[in-house]
Amino acid sequence: MKITYYGHASLGIQVGDINIIVDPYISANPAAEHIDINTLDADYILLTHAHGDHVLDVEAIAELTNAVIVSNAEIAGYYAAKGFTSHPMNHGGSWDFEFGKVKYVNAVHSSSFPDGTYGGNPGGFVIEGEHKNIYIAGDTALTMDMKLIPMRTKLDLAILPIGDNFTMDVQDAIIASDFVQCDKVLGYHYDTFGYIEINKKEAIQKFFEKDKDLMLLSIGESIEL
Repeated sequence: MKITYYGHASLGIQVGDINIIVDPYISANPAAEHIDINTLDADYILLTHAHGDHVLDVEAIAELTNAVIVSNAEIAGYYAAKGFTSHPMNHGGSWDFEFGKVKYVNAVHSSSFPDGTYGGNPGGFVIEGEHKNIYIAGDTALTMDMKLIPMRTKLDLAILPIGDNFTMDVQDAIIASDFVQCDKVLGYHYDTFGYIEINKKEAIQKFFEKDKDLMLLSIGESIEL
């Protein structure tokens, strides 16, 4: 499993020959101007919620790739009404896709499209691949529901927001990593704009002090699990 960071909360995930894009907000992010969305491969687009900083490039990418849009029922229905292929889910449900099993799990946040359309309840994803399992938290507060995840799935990586103000901060993300029983964390949803700027060295040190590994990738950088 190869994971590429596209800035903010946008990710590329490659599992074998399958390419997945998560929450594409790329074209309007000045820090990601070197990423050309027209060159991205996508078989699936996973959306945690409907905010503009998570869905901005969905339609452009889906039009180019014919990707299947996977999200909650309201978001999936929104895009289906526009003619896109979608797969609706809801909290606690899972589905076996060709790249692995995906479960839609709770997140504590809000969700509406830029045009004001209701975006359903926000969520995160647990992806169980053939060899590796990951948790993508989405935009969320620290929640006790995270403790349910390791009861079913042993994680190899937790992808957690750390920017504060709109989501968890670094200290809560450390607790979240305890809740999901995963000490290997990829941080995201930070530094894109003023409200969520962080001290990256300090964040890494705080995780290190708890015997945890916080990875903060450069935009376009990848890791392999």
